[in-house]
Amino acid sequence: MVHARRLAAAGLALATLVGVAACSTETVRTGERPNKPTAAATQARTPNADPAAIRLSELPGYLPPRGTGEANVFERNMTDSAGTFSWSVVDEHGEPTGYSSREQVVFGDPETYNQIPGVLTFRGNNHRTGGAWGAAQVTEQQLEVAWTRQIGEIRGEGSYWPGAGWTGQPLLVQWPRETKVAMGLDAKYVDDDNFVEVIYPVFEGKIHRLDLKTGEPTKPAIEVGWGFKGTASVDPRGYPLLYAGQGLNDTNGTIGPWRYRVFDLIQNKEVWHIAGLDPAAPRQDWGAFDSSALVDAQTDTLMAPAENGLIYKVKLNSSYDPEAKKVTVDPEVTRLRYTAPGNEKYGIENSAVAYRNLMFAADNEGKLFAWDATTLEMLWMREVEDDTDASLVLEETPQGVFLYTGNEVDARKQATGDLVTNVRKIDAMTGKQLWQYDIPAYYTGINGGVLATPVLGKGPIADLVIFNISRTTAPREGDLVALDKATGEVVWRRHLGNYSWSSPTLVTSTDGRLYGVLADSEGVMHLFDPETGEDISTVSLGKNVEATPSVFGDMLVVASYDRNIYGIRIR
Repeated sequence: MVHARRLAAAGLALATLVGVAACSTETVRTGERPNKPTAAATQARTPNADPAAIRLSELPGYLPPRGTGEANVFERNMTDSAGTFSWSVVDEHGEPTGYSSREQVVFGDPETYNQIPGVLTFRGNNHRTGGAWGAAQVTEQQLEVAWTRQIGEIRGEGSYWPGAGWTGQPLLVQWPRETKVAMGLDAKYVDDDNFVEVIYPVFEGKIHRLDLKTGEPTKPAIEVGWGFKGTASVDPRGYPLLYAGQGLNDTNGTIGPWRYRVFDLIQNKEVWHIAGLDPAAPRQDWGAFDSSALVDAQTDTLMAPAENGLIYKVKLNSSYDPEAKKVTVDPEVTRLRYTAPGNEKYGIENSAVAYRNLMFAADNEGKLFAWDATTLEMLWMREVEDDTDASLVLEETPQGVFLYTGNEVDARKQATGDLVTNVRKIDAMTGKQLWQYDIPAYYTGINGGVLATPVLGKGPIADLVIFNISRTTAPREGDLVALDKATGEVVWRRHLGNYSWSSPTLVTSTDGRLYGVLADSEGVMHLFDPETGEDISTVSLGKNVEATPSVFGDMLVVASYDRNIYGIRIR
C-alpha cells in the first residue's frame, strides 16, 4: 500500500456495473430491491460456538494436493486461470518441513467469538462483520463530540503520520471485575459495572488506554516507540493480553526493528514478539504487520498473516490467574509460506476471516486464497487482479458460504486505458466468482478503489452489501455503493465529495433501526441511512479520518489526522 500524503489532479470517470449501463452521478440513486427482506422472512438463529470442522474431502471438487518433487512442498491449479500455486510449512530458516497439528482449530459463529463484551479485533469477529457492540439509544439522530484526547505524530518513510490511520480501529473492552482488579485499575473503574476501556495503538508509537465515558487515561500509555497503522486484538477469552502488529519502523529518522508484539496488560508492557524481518519469509525488505489477529479460544491459537508474506500460526500456551494477578504466554510458532504465479512482492495487509477451520485472505499481488487453519493445507487460490488491502467479509447462508471483497488501483497504475477497481462475490468453498461490479478509480501517488472493508447488511438491509470506494469520479471524491447480495446490481449509490478509506460501520438502535457511520478524508463523520445512503447527521473531526471507528452502545471512538482521539455520542 502506498501511503504518500500528496494529491494530484486527474480527469473524470463514471462508474459501471459489469454488463449493465453506467450509473448516474447524482448524490443518491435508489434502485429496485427484489430481494428486500420482510418481517416474516426474519428468523431467529442460535449461534453455534462449537461447530464441527469442515471435512476437506467433502468440499466441492476437492482433490488431494500434489507434490512438487521437493519434500514437503505441495501444489494445486489456480482457480479460473492458468498456472499453479504451491505452499509449505517452513522452519525458522525457511526450510520446508513436515507438519501435523495436535488440535483441530475451528472458529465458531461470529456472535460467539468474544467471551467478554466489546470490540476485540478488527470488525469485531472472525467474519469481520462487526465493529459495534450492543445497541444505541437514539432519540435525536445526532452525532455529538463527547470528549477528545490529544495524541502525537511522527515522521518516517518519507511521510508524515499524525494521529491514527488506516486501519487504526480502537478496541473497546468491558473487562470482568476480577481482571480490572488484576490490572490495578482505579477503584472507580473496578466498581463501575458499565466501565469500558478504550485500547488504541496509534502512529506515535504509543498504546493509549482510556475510559470510554470520559476519555481520561485508565493506565499510562504503553511506550513502544514504533508506529502502529493496523488494528490490534484483545484476547477474546478476556485474558489481559493485547496482540498488536507494528506498521512503521522509522520514527523521525531513527530506524528500529519490525515486530508483531504481545503485551501483558497487567504489567503494561511487551512480553513477546515475532520479528518481521524473518529469515523464512519470501519478502526480506519489509516486515510490517497490518493484519488484526484472530484467536481460537478453544485451542489457544493465534492466526496472523504478515506483510513479509508468511502466515503465522502461534500456539500461545497462555495462562491467566486473576487472583495471582499474572498472565503468561510461551508461544510456539508455525510458518505457512506460499508461492503464486506472477508474484514478486509478497505480503498480506488485510485481516484474515475464518469460517470454522477454513481461513481466507488476499495479498499485495492480487491473489485471494483459502487454507485450513488446522493442517495449513492451502485449498484454492484465484486472481483478483490487484492489491487487496481491505479485509474480506464472510457470510454464511442456507445457500452457501460467501466472501465479499474489492481490490484497489495500485499495481495497475501503469496500465493503459481506464483504471478500474473490482468488487466481487466469491464462493468461499470453491473460490469461484459469482458476480463482479467494476468502477473506475484513480491512482495519484495514493491508491484508489476499495481500501475500506465492506458492510454486510442485516435485518432490514439483509439483501445489501455496502462498499466504500475511494477516488472514483475525481481524485478527491468517492462513492458509497449498496449492491444486491444476490446479483451485484446497484440498489443505491451515494456520491462522496471527499473520498474515504475508513470502513463504514452499522449501529443498531434500541428500537431496532439501523444507522450507518462513515468518516471521510475531510474529517467529517456521517450518520447515514443504510437503506438509502442519505445523511441524517454529520460532525467534524478536524482532519482526515482514515481509521475505522468502533462503537459500544451509544459511544463511538476514532482518531483523526488532527492528532486527537474522539469520543462521539450517538444521541
